[in-house]
Amino acid sequence: MDYPWAIELVDFAKKYRESGSGHACPAVGGFTLRLAPGQILGLLGPNGSGKSTTLKALAGLLMPTAGECRIFGHQADSAAARALIGYLPETPRYSPHLTGRGFLRYCGGLSSLSPAMLGPRVSAVLSWSGLAEAADGLIATYSKGMKQRLGLAQAMLHEPAVLLLDEPASGLDPGGRLLLSRRLRELADGGTTIVLSAHLLTQAAELCDRLAILGSGQLLMEGTAQALLGVAPGRTLEPSRLEQLYLEKLSLHD
Repeated sequence: MDYPWAIELVDFAKKYRESGSGHACPAVGGFTLRLAPGQILGLLGPNGSGKSTTLKALAGLLMPTAGECRIFGHQADSAAARALIGYLPETPRYSPHLTGRGFLRYCGGLSSLSPAMLGPRVSAVLSWSGLAEAADGLIATYSKGMKQRLGLAQAMLHEPAVLLLDEPASGLDPGGRLLLSRRLRELADGGTTIVLSAHLLTQAAELCDRLAILGSGQLLMEGTAQALLGVAPGRTLEPSRLEQLYLEKLSLHD
């Protein structure tokens, strides 16, 4: 796609109305952030910092109170943008009476996949996510990690240009997290743009091309891990320094 930015958040702000009151509480206070195609951005921050709100706005699931969210130049809530997006929510929900394959076929039927493409794509994402052997078992029998991988498979089903992943490593064991990192790196190297939220700083630094640290809905820092730490490109990152920087930024903001 001939557009310089896969992701654009321009003066993005979101407020939620408090239940039973006329007051609006800011979830995101307003920031600007852009990401080039084929990059992986890690959103870091404690609970309540605005990570999930940002991802939902990019997925077109909620409207900004102010500012804009764009996917390759399209407003995030437009049909054109949604066709480009694969989204994994923080807590995916499934019908326990479906099999993994049945769930993916159902999702594919709701997308633009043709009947001829549906079967091969379902098989491909089941293999990609490591669920091929469990594909015809009921989702009710799946572990938390398997359900998470099924959500990733669903997000990948229509080969989106942009992946939005809310805590994709949640519920995965160390082997599953390593496989996820490899798969996401392969996708980015192939041109897919990925935005993910994470709590594990060192893994995010190893995987992501850029990091954005959020605190109380504000963008505190953004850039490569090397740039944030003042480390020359190619030099080894010290995980303790990244964690120290992260904690310092949050404490200064608070």
